[in-house]
Amino acid sequence: MIDKIRKIPKVELHLHLDGAMSIGVACKLSGLSFSEVFDKMVAPCKCHDLGDYLTKFEFPISLMQTKENLELVTKDLVNRLVSQNVIYAEIRFAPMFHTQKGLSYDEIIMAVLKGLNSNRKIKTNLILCLMRGHNKFDNMKTLDAAYKYLNKGVCAIDLAGDEAKYPFDDYYKYFELAKKRNIPFTIHAGEVNEDEIRKAISLNPTRIGHGITAINDNDLCNLLKAKNILLEVCPTSNVQTNIVVNYYDHPIKKLYEKEILLSINTDNSSISNITLIEEYLKLYDKFDFTFDDLKKMNIDALNHAFLNEEEKNKLLNKLKKVILN
Repeated sequence: MIDKIRKIPKVELHLHLDGAMSIGVACKLSGLSFSEVFDKMVAPCKCHDLGDYLTKFEFPISLMQTKENLELVTKDLVNRLVSQNVIYAEIRFAPMFHTQKGLSYDEIIMAVLKGLNSNRKIKTNLILCLMRGHNKFDNMKTLDAAYKYLNKGVCAIDLAGDEAKYPFDDYYKYFELAKKRNIPFTIHAGEVNEDEIRKAISLNPTRIGHGITAINDNDLCNLLKAKNILLEVCPTSNVQTNIVVNYYDHPIKKLYEKEILLSINTDNSSISNITLIEEYLKLYDKFDFTFDDLKKMNIDALNHAFLNEEEKNKLLNKLKKVILN
């Protein structure tokens, strides 16, 4: 079974760079043992809440403060994605977190882009994250950087962070400006409550990060479907952050049956201690998703990727030719 899933050409749209630093690289950069790094970086199977889960980012971010380390972490991640037959990935991060040793935004972004371009077997793009709860200066600086590097490796912006503590109301202006500048965007919303999804939808996004609490409101589900909005779903992460009680309680199958467009993602592959292949296996085993279902979700993901039409069609043709049985 794992061999069949490995052969599926995969698309990952929701993957945080700092949350995907491998334990091996973290050991190399920190000088700590495997067990020490694991304790610092890998979240428990069940955290108290999203805020508790987010504390695990502190350690990997502390190691990503030089151009060399940023490039190394990114290059290692790209190689791991290739080993799972990921043909396209959008990797996101917040440049504001990597200035502790004096790096400029240009140096930070260029180092990550260099790492992304290190393997020609995969197409990648970079999403820059604005952060809930952080100052206006840093968020505006991130937006300006996205505009500067748009179509030069950067494909979009995002809003990440703890939505329970920092509602979307204070961040509308950034996305209104992004629309004026023709910067594509996705928004973390509905990881904790469905009200945040409604706020995000008012900006007419093509994608929403997580969004699973939409299942609590049938009208909202219908709205997502009507507007052709794709949800970037991260099942294991949602269990860990205590949004759902357990994997079987996850609404992904119900959302799929309502014909809401979905993509499957790891969110933070190292912090959640999960690979994309393992995520697919869980969906296959626990929810009886078929190979055709998994293929459809990858096609939907590509159709909603922040990618030019020529490259998108090339990857779509590659995916559609695959026969799964």
